[in-house]
Amino acid sequence: MPSKRSAVAALQKLEADRLALDRRQKELEKQAALELGSVILGTGLETFSKKGLARLAVELAKLGEDEALKRLGASISSPRPQQTSVK
Repeated sequence: MPSKRSAVAALQKLEADRLALDRRQKELEKQAALELGSVILGTGLETFSKKGLARLAVELAKLGEDEALKRLGASISSPRPQQTSVK
């Protein structure tokens, strides 16, 4: 019967690992949301409704970055602006 105990222990460890991964995913999602929010603030997009902004994001994602910029009339060949961090 030791194999049954080890299987139970393995299942308990798996569940603990899964919970830890879920917590880590939530932390990373919050960090990603903060990063994306800081990019959007000051662009004018913050004036969009949540629903409108979500629809816009879905449609832009479907097009892809280069095609979306092309359709909006932005220059693709220009380098993308890079954010500098203050140290």
